[in-house]
Amino acid sequence: MKTKRFLAALPGRLCLIIVAAIILIFFSNDFGLVDIQKTAIVLAVGIDRDGEDFALTAQIAVPKGSDRTTGGTSSVEIEGRGATVPDCISDIYAKTGWVPKLVFCNLVLLGESAVQENIFPCLDFFLRNEYIPNSCQLAACEGSAGEMLSTTSAIDDTSALALSKLFSDAAKKSGYVMTTTLREFAVGYYGVSGSGYMPYVRAQAQEGSSSGGSSGSTGSSGSSGRSGGAGAQEEKVYSAEETAIFSGGRLAAILPREQTFAFSLLEGNVYTGSFQADGQTYVVLKNGGSVGLELADVPTATLSLELRVQLYGTREASSPEEIAKSMLTPEQEARAEEVLTGYLSDLWDTCVQTGCDLFELRTKLYRASLAEYGQWKDSILDAPVKIEATIKSVS
Repeated sequence: MKTKRFLAALPGRLCLIIVAAIILIFFSNDFGLVDIQKTAIVLAVGIDRDGEDFALTAQIAVPKGSDRTTGGTSSVEIEGRGATVPDCISDIYAKTGWVPKLVFCNLVLLGESAVQENIFPCLDFFLRNEYIPNSCQLAACEGSAGEMLSTTSAIDDTSALALSKLFSDAAKKSGYVMTTTLREFAVGYYGVSGSGYMPYVRAQAQEGSSSGGSSGSTGSSGSSGRSGGAGAQEEKVYSAEETAIFSGGRLAAILPREQTFAFSLLEGNVYTGSFQADGQTYVVLKNGGSVGLELADVPTATLSLELRVQLYGTREASSPEEIAKSMLTPEQEARAEEVLTGYLSDLWDTCVQTGCDLFELRTKLYRASLAEYGQWKDSILDAPVKIEATIKSVS
């Protein structure tokens, strides 16, 4: 009887022993992973050129804690140099003993020296490395990328976190920030148009403020730039309302704020973004935009906008009836169309002058007809253009 009971309970006991063994093995082995104490979690990287070599600045997250705060994120900026970007990564490892982990890297920032030449030698490593997300944001910046990452943000613990806020979906819907990812830029670069774009970041001092050390960022030389109370840095705020456009991997031009807005409208990105005309502000509530290419005797490009807008504010006081309706008069609609048509015309002229196929006309031509592509690919930007902008009030 006892033997029968033992045999009946044996499978269950064996299962418990196997489960216990698996749990023991799982929690007692690191499976070849790098010790967290030896790992550097990289939030962002900045790349500059130094002649033929590269200078890569990695912003590394470190835990933050002090008498006044119990948590948060601070950072250290470590610079590595080398003939290639992987050499820079190895140099950082040799200097610090930390293994840089790029799986959490959400921003690659390119300095002025990097974008003056073909930027894909800077990005080649990130495309090859399977641990770097293709959704990583790309941006160009004024001056040195390393210096930009080392600045003290006035609005966040680290500059990388502050910059990431500039590229949010809400910022994109405003129409004044054109974001791009590593994958999107690579597709444009290797496509027949050979063009691309990314936001252009500038930093400016926040008046009346300085950092005494709550952020705790340390530079690559080991000296504290934002910690310890001494040697306080000036706090910075950032803007990305300009757009750097590229042709063949090289910087072609920097679009000003108005042309960035026009480009965003053509892409159909804008919702609740606003623009001004004659001292009146209009908000875009419905955005229809397109770029077309008509193939006839001569290819003709078409830039088309169809917007639904509402009066958002004026310099002068309005009557209660006008405020309640927020309707545009025919004169206001015509003037707003004229302003946006001017933005589109300036944007087209910039692309023609720099030879940047920002609207991917060569790609459209290639998909439509290989024969037409062979005939017009080198002169497609000299094609005539029709610009249409239609604005109506939201009823």
